[in-house]
Amino acid sequence: MSFVLSLYSLGHFGSSFVTFLVKPVFVHGLSGVLHLLLLLALLVSLLWKKVTVGARERSKENNNNTLFARIPLCSFVVSAINLLLFLFDYFCWYKNGWSLGKFLTLLDLVLKTVAWGVGGAFLHGELFISRERRLPFFFRAWCVLYLFVSGYCFIVNIVLYEKHAALPIQCLVSDVSSVCVGLFFCYLGFFVKFEAGVRNSTLQESLLNGDSNDNDVFGINETKGGDTDTPYSNAGIFGILTFSWVGPLITLGKKKTLDLEDVPQLDKRDSLVGAFPTFRDKLKACCGASNTVTTLELVKSLVFSTWTEIIVTAILALVNTLATFVGPYLIDGFVQYLNGKRQFEKEGLVLVSAFCVAKLVECLTKRHWFFRLQQVGIRMRALLVTIIYNKALNLSCQSKQGQTTGEIINFMSVDAERVGEFSCHLHDLWLVVLQVLVGLLVLYKNLGLATIAGFVAILIVMWANIPLGSTQEKFHNKLMESKDERMKATSEILRNMRILKLQGWEMKFLSKITKLRKIEQGWLKKVIYTLAIIIFLFWCAPAIVSVVTFGTCMLIGIPLEAGKILSTLATFQILQEPIYNLPETISMMAQTKVSLDRIASFLRLDEMLSDVVKKLPPGSSDIAIEVVDGNFSWDSFSPNITLQNINLRVFHGMRVAVCGTVGSGKSTLLSCILGEVPKKSGILKVCGTKAYVAQSPWIQSSTIEDNILFGKDMERERYEKVLEACCLKKDLDILSFGDQTIIGERGINLSGGQKQRIQIARALYHDADIYLFDDVFSAVDAHTGSHLFKECSLGFLSSKTVVYVTHQVEFLPAADLILVMKDGNITQCGKYNDLLISGTDFMELVGAHKEALFALDSLDGGTVSAKISVSLSHAVEEKEVKKDVQNGGEDDKSHLKGQLVQEEEREKGKVGFSVYWKYIIAAYGGALVPLILLAEILFQLLQIGSNYWMALVTPISTDVEPSVGGSMLIVVYVALAIGSSVCVLARATLVATAGYKTATLLFNNMHFCIFRAPMSFFDATPSGRILNRASTDQSAVDIDIPFQAGSLASSVVHLLGIIVVMSQVAWQVFIVFVPITAISIWYQQYYLPSARELSRLVGVCKAPVIQHFAETISGASIIRSFDQVPRFQQTIMKLMDGYSRPKFNNAGAMEWLCFRLDMLSSITFSFCLIFLISIPQGFIDSGVAGLAVIYGLNLNIVQSWMIWELCNIETKIISVERILQYTSIPSEPPLVVEENRPHDSWPSCGRIDIHNLQVRYAPHMPFVLHSLACTFHGGLKTGIVGRTGSGKSTLIQTLFRIVEPTVGRIMIDGVNISSIGLRDLRSRLSIIPQDPTMFEGTVRSNLDPLEEYTDEQIWEALDKCQLGDEVRRKEGKLESAVCENGENWSMGQRQLVCLGRVLLKKSKVLVLDEATASVDTATDNLIQQTLRQHFFNCTVITIAHRITSVIDSDMVLLLNQGLIEEYDSPTRLLEDKLSSFAQLVAEYTTRSNSSFDQLK
Repeated sequence: MSFVLSLYSLGHFGSSFVTFLVKPVFVHGLSGVLHLLLLLALLVSLLWKKVTVGARERSKENNNNTLFARIPLCSFVVSAINLLLFLFDYFCWYKNGWSLGKFLTLLDLVLKTVAWGVGGAFLHGELFISRERRLPFFFRAWCVLYLFVSGYCFIVNIVLYEKHAALPIQCLVSDVSSVCVGLFFCYLGFFVKFEAGVRNSTLQESLLNGDSNDNDVFGINETKGGDTDTPYSNAGIFGILTFSWVGPLITLGKKKTLDLEDVPQLDKRDSLVGAFPTFRDKLKACCGASNTVTTLELVKSLVFSTWTEIIVTAILALVNTLATFVGPYLIDGFVQYLNGKRQFEKEGLVLVSAFCVAKLVECLTKRHWFFRLQQVGIRMRALLVTIIYNKALNLSCQSKQGQTTGEIINFMSVDAERVGEFSCHLHDLWLVVLQVLVGLLVLYKNLGLATIAGFVAILIVMWANIPLGSTQEKFHNKLMESKDERMKATSEILRNMRILKLQGWEMKFLSKITKLRKIEQGWLKKVIYTLAIIIFLFWCAPAIVSVVTFGTCMLIGIPLEAGKILSTLATFQILQEPIYNLPETISMMAQTKVSLDRIASFLRLDEMLSDVVKKLPPGSSDIAIEVVDGNFSWDSFSPNITLQNINLRVFHGMRVAVCGTVGSGKSTLLSCILGEVPKKSGILKVCGTKAYVAQSPWIQSSTIEDNILFGKDMERERYEKVLEACCLKKDLDILSFGDQTIIGERGINLSGGQKQRIQIARALYHDADIYLFDDVFSAVDAHTGSHLFKECSLGFLSSKTVVYVTHQVEFLPAADLILVMKDGNITQCGKYNDLLISGTDFMELVGAHKEALFALDSLDGGTVSAKISVSLSHAVEEKEVKKDVQNGGEDDKSHLKGQLVQEEEREKGKVGFSVYWKYIIAAYGGALVPLILLAEILFQLLQIGSNYWMALVTPISTDVEPSVGGSMLIVVYVALAIGSSVCVLARATLVATAGYKTATLLFNNMHFCIFRAPMSFFDATPSGRILNRASTDQSAVDIDIPFQAGSLASSVVHLLGIIVVMSQVAWQVFIVFVPITAISIWYQQYYLPSARELSRLVGVCKAPVIQHFAETISGASIIRSFDQVPRFQQTIMKLMDGYSRPKFNNAGAMEWLCFRLDMLSSITFSFCLIFLISIPQGFIDSGVAGLAVIYGLNLNIVQSWMIWELCNIETKIISVERILQYTSIPSEPPLVVEENRPHDSWPSCGRIDIHNLQVRYAPHMPFVLHSLACTFHGGLKTGIVGRTGSGKSTLIQTLFRIVEPTVGRIMIDGVNISSIGLRDLRSRLSIIPQDPTMFEGTVRSNLDPLEEYTDEQIWEALDKCQLGDEVRRKEGKLESAVCENGENWSMGQRQLVCLGRVLLKKSKVLVLDEATASVDTATDNLIQQTLRQHFFNCTVITIAHRITSVIDSDMVLLLNQGLIEEYDSPTRLLEDKLSSFAQLVAEYTTRSNSSFDQLK
């Protein structure tokens, strides 16, 4: 019996023990104890490593395994899930009382949250930074134990669920996630071994270490620390959480003005080295074989490249949203507590603790959410700019004609920027839905079924967004299109400003920009006023929803209590932010979609076809170039053939000359060999590397050395030989900086000859197998041309294959093969002697040359060259070649005191008050600003009044009689809501009006000052700097700054309102608020110096990106011909990383400040709460106290927003500062001097008297022209000659007052040109410049931009310049399209168009500045004949390298080093066999006749 009792007792004990094992108390207690042990182990481990490792340097070899890198992140995610479960359980059980099981559950969740959070930090330090390849042993053991416990808990809960059917959803979530996490970590711990990352990529090394031959002209590559030694990547968990990693930079910025070298490098994940390959590969994978980029595929690739940050920010946003609603959820209980209804002891402290913890979580998550989204935006922006650049570098010629440089720059500077800015709104759309749903739950708890009415009102408000968003997208699309057109025109005008000023057209083209801007302003006005309506509607939305909700409560009889109303108002106050941000989000989505569509459409454009040329390895064939039945067309979709039936075979080592008349297809043939022209049919093979020298020189804005090396390593011996062969040594000797002289944009501070010689030097140094020269000898004088041809083509390249286009017949006999082209065909092919016998086309070219020589010899009986040639060589050697350092086309400034192109001007220190003041008073003298402030103040007063009304008149509980009726309650509330809505509408409309007016005035003033600036400004200022202000800065002024200023005013008034409300309840809050405010101001002042300079650095670093873009687009064919595409792609990656560095650190600095201000404002809020629970019951009205709490909940948000907007304004106002810089540019003399206007018939004779003329380009520079005194008689033709650097072009520029005389004067028909207006002067003179210029538009607009002539007059001019038949063959006739830079016209045709302009103008004074350098001899003779026929009674001044162009002049002026050496008739000068002019003539005839002597 006792045995049975014993068994019964034992069984009863066992049953009780089993029951205990499945109780939640045991389950959660066991889990909590195990997590506590894990936490202790982790802390001991971290402490041990801190002690043993000490100051030992951590490894900088980060692990590149993707799965490995996510382990700490997974640990943090587990921590976040447990935190959410804790908050959920806490709020669910708060009203229902407490129990031991619930307490242990919460304790378990707290321990899990802390343990996994510390575990994430431990794994980050143990694995991601160190070289460990496995998870630590104790952590793997813990994973096994954790998996066992999680599985046990899961089984127990399932059993209980089946037995009792009461398993809470949060338990199921906890169990499932715990089991999955346990399995995941066990798999990683026991089955995965990680490889340490090794940074061995060549691309990484070159980009991160800066190993490049290119000098860093812009200072972008200057780094601080090692390539991965960045404060952000090396920061610990505390430094990351508190943003302390950016503290040293802020401290440094407080001590000194930050420079780019002070800004730390980007982390590898944020730099293009790490991010771009992933993005590029994903985009290729998405596009597939079609290679057609859609907007969706582009978005997928961007998201894939930043998915980690996007997921992390989504989790942070989720946690932040839940934490934000803790306050509204608890406010009713807090009011009831203040009213005396207390559910348990210490309830007040629990409530205050809950408020404070929620606020802490909210602040932390918000700061990291915002920062990481900015990080995403910076990375996306850099990725898009790089992919756009790579596309632009490989665009086909046809695609390029449809996309101008300005449009492509807009893709980079506007569209990519817009996508980057949208990152801050990435989660806003789904967060609005979540926030509304959570808000509805809180509302339902307070108001019950009335919540349905509120929900319907919210849906109606959201539905109203659809048409507004659609309209905003449409308007913004049109705005971007109009901006493209303006930027395209601006870019073209800046490139050609010199010709505009010479012609006196700058104001006409300014009016063109103004017209385009007016179109843009039309769409801008619609955009900003639509935005104002959106702001009005959505500021009204919370009031509308409140009225509907409270009204429904009255109708269905739901009693309104103060606590429930305050909870509802607090909920609506939180919903106000997402609803307020919703229009901006929709607007940004619309704008971003437009930008992404535009970028995707650009990426879909055709690229250069790789199958046009079959490239053979060097040495694999004896044939260098072979074309079989080749048919080529610039327009691959057009039936018209540009070059047809081309058959050509060029062996290695041959010299091939290509000649023909203007427009015959010579340059196109070279482009075909380069693979630039689409192939219709046939075979084209090229064996070996290529080097190409274009007819229009392409020079980078860099040093001369960089332009010659062009990415190759320096070989000093070869470099010196190249300089010698290209006649550059004497030019470099004259320069103060030698070959380190920085060349201005497009070689603006070089002559045409110097640019060409640098181009040739670049090709020679490249040591290619095949050389393609496109009429490279026309831009230099006779002696230099002979030297270049002899030393380069015949000497340096004697063993190379050389194909050269030339109009100079004297270079033809040296060719092994001559190709004669006409109308896109090779009409003759052979050696020089054979061609003279066989055909007429070649004889026409040679005959024209012989006629010119015959005319030259006939002046002195043909004896000049014979008598002088003996001593000529020695005389030439003694002539010193001088250098042109003048603005745009002359070789006259012989000594530089400093580089022409300086670093971009950059203000330092605090943005001056004058900048703010000028912006404020720009619109209507600032009269709208007080009205905006008044509207905002009234809005806040009415809002506070409406909330006070609801808090004061509603009873604390249902036991108290309401003081007013329900209808009165709602009517007053509605009246106050309507009043506040009117104030919002007034404020939004006034802000839009003031912003629009200010943007218009700043734009007009800046552009007027730019167009009136002297040429010295354009020579020293790269167009990228100007375009940056006209695009990015102007966009900020158009939209960003006015609405941010309005938002700042709103947040300031709102913050003051919060403080007033809180002080009404607890004036003691000022005890904390005053010192907290002082500390906040100190923090702000500590932060601002760094923020300002970082923002300025962002603007400064963007200009080189734009400039590099523009340079690359214009020189893409040359870059491709030298196989330099990879190097230029690396350069843009360096520049973009340099641009992203200050942007990234500026974002970190902003969050550094906001985090600290959030913590300080939380202290103020906590003090207020503690004070409220400490005062005796009934001391203050609990409803008013609750109102103070709901305002206090927003204290940190409003304060952070105010600081955010204040700092944004501080940085955005730099755009105004930069624009204002250009409104103070020194201007040229006036266009018109009313009291001294010349007669309408002036000049009638054309006599030019020069009196003691002395000219220099700057006060610190030496004189270029020295005491010139001579007279150009009216109606005579005067030729100006002289060697390079003699001052020829300086004299012409002084005549047009591009350069003002320093001493002396120039008189035209007795009028001192310095006494009249520039327009009156330049419009009465005509010039055909050295570089022929055509603008995008039509034939008509290029000939008659001022629209002064009839069609008959234009056709007459076209016929006179031999272009009439060519234009008649075009479908559009006078309306035929001209592409950007006239690229669909040959250089010779462009020069003939310039001739047509002067024929229309019919000026009495005509200047020809190397006007025939780009045409063949026959066309040159034709032009000279045309000029003699139509300008026989005009004063014609000719500068030419071809002696034949000036030999028939009435007078010849020979300049030497800025002095008049000879001035007489050609005949008299030639009679003196020792005269310098005679030597020049002899040199030319000797060179020309030597070729013919070879035929004898």
